[in-house]
Amino acid sequence: MKSENSALKSNAQGTFDEINIEDGFIVLTSKNDSDHTKVIEREIDSSYIQFHFCSKGSAAFMFNQGNYTLNIDEETSLLLYNPQRDLPIHLELKPHSWLVSLVISIKKFHGLFSNDANYVTFLTDDNKDKKYYKDGKISPSMAVVLNQLISFNLNSSIKSLYFKGKAYELLSLFFNRSEDADIEQCPYLVDEVNVAKLKKAKDIIIANMAEPPTLQELADDIGLSLKKLKEGFKQIYGDSVFSFLFDYKMEVARKLLESGDYNVNEVGLKVGYSTGSHFIAAFKKKFGTTPKKYITASS
Repeated sequence: MKSENSALKSNAQGTFDEINIEDGFIVLTSKNDSDHTKVIEREIDSSYIQFHFCSKGSAAFMFNQGNYTLNIDEETSLLLYNPQRDLPIHLELKPHSWLVSLVISIKKFHGLFSNDANYVTFLTDDNKDKKYYKDGKISPSMAVVLNQLISFNLNSSIKSLYFKGKAYELLSLFFNRSEDADIEQCPYLVDEVNVAKLKKAKDIIIANMAEPPTLQELADDIGLSLKKLKEGFKQIYGDSVFSFLFDYKMEVARKLLESGDYNVNEVGLKVGYSTGSHFIAAFKKKFGTTPKKYITASS
């Protein structure tokens, strides 16, 4: 990527689906639904930051003629930036794996955070000339956006606009302080006991997603007031208790549908919907399509 508009080359073994969002900002997606590893290569120079998201399966990034490998597993992300040397992509995408990558020039990226550059660790004056690497977990809200990018099935005339909106949404979620991977170190709540209680609340609602407790029951269970539960949960996880649970349930439902082991009604029951119509309405609200159409598009 020697200029912000230059085309990226790919070898014959595999290709990214490439969408140019604007100058200096490209979204790359790849689905490997085969039984063989797909090798994909892209030239990217040192003026670009790379964000990689593995929503399904796993992949490996090879550097320095294969002497150095960075693995990325399902539901994890990888941020790569090295201003001292080019970081061309040599990707081994494993069978039945999906990957979304955002490639953005440092100039454009810095412009997004110019008023708050110190918040983004590798943009500070002390670090701007140093290489930066970070891996992390994909949150439920990020997983929804990744699936929308991978499974795009709207009119092709709006694809570029749609991807632009989703790419910026994904970046926003990635840098959302309250969804940082080191959730127990959240700067909003220095009381470690309360943080542990809120993490327990999250675990409880996930374990009982089909029949979750009421907020008051949950507050009593973890030993916090209702007010502290509501405020603290939102500060740590970036959403209300039941909005977080809704995203989680829809992500579970999506994976169950993809497995092919359950019909729509069975999936709905597993995530807590007593009627198929309620589940279908909820799924459509989250993903913009019905479960049946989603299965067809994913198969």
